[in-house]
Amino acid sequence: MLYFLRRYPISMLVILAVIYLSFFRPPSTDLDSIPHIDKVVHVCMYFGMSGMLWLEFLRAHRRDRAPLWHAWVGAFLCPVLFSGVVELLQAYCTTYRGGDWLDFAANAAGAALATAVALAVRRALRRRSAGGCR
Repeated sequence: MLYFLRRYPISMLVILAVIYLSFFRPPSTDLDSIPHIDKVVHVCMYFGMSGMLWLEFLRAHRRDRAPLWHAWVGAFLCPVLFSGVVELLQAYCTTYRGGDWLDFAANAAGAALATAVALAVRRALRRRSAGGCR
């Protein structure tokens, strides 16, 4: 656990924030009248979580060239699985929240979008460090 706190400190804070936001009782606001605004929030939360995991992975392993599949598991697959567990916990362990397949899909979309951005940034950085060749 200490390894992850040292290598991924901001990611751990983002994960804690997502856990809090997933289980607190949100107040009613005027934004509730916007259709599917909660799905936008889900995409943003998981884009932030997955994106930060990707960013910190690429930063922490830029010299040791850790296998990219480690990042796929840690920065994409784990957030998607985590979101599924959160949706199940909301459905079965709270009275004020409900699990929703569309929320799960929005979470997965946020993680997928962050992965696409991270891979594009990684590709651009590799091209730049190779002297612009390729």
